[in-house]
Amino acid sequence: NVDIDIKSEVAWSTVQNIAAQTSTVTGSAVDLHQYIGRVALVQQVGTVSGTTPTLDGKIQDSADGSTGWADVSGATFSTQVTASNNQQVIGVDVRSTKRYIRYVGTIGGTTPSFQVGVILAGQKQYN
Repeated sequence: NVDIDIKSEVAWSTVQNIAAQTSTVTGSAVDLHQYIGRVALVQQVGTVSGTTPTLDGKIQDSADGSTGWADVSGATFSTQVTASNNQQVIGVDVRSTKRYIRYVGTIGGTTPSFQVGVILAGQKQYN
C-alpha cells in the first residue's frame, strides 16, 4: 500500500450550502481562479417531501460573478431528483468556462421541499 496525502493539492468550495429549499434556488458565485483542469461538482439531496416534488440542478458561469450568467454546456445533473437520498456528480473543465460559476436548482411540485447542498472539489494551482 502507498499512502498519498492530497489534502494540500485538492481544494474544496461550497457552491450551495445544505438547506431545505422550497422554491428554485440560485447559489452564490464561486471563483474558479485557484483551480486547474477539471473540477467535480457534487449535488447531495437528503430529505425530500411534497406532492410530486422535482429538482433539476445545473451549473451556470459568468465572467464577473454578477452578470451575464449562462448555462455551462454539459453541466446539468443528469437525473431529475424526485425522492430522498440522492447524490450526483458532474465534471466541469475550468479551461472551458468563465471565471465564476454558480448552482441553479429548479424546484417544482406541490409544496415541495428539498434538503440540498452542492460542493466542488478540484486541484489547486501551484503558486
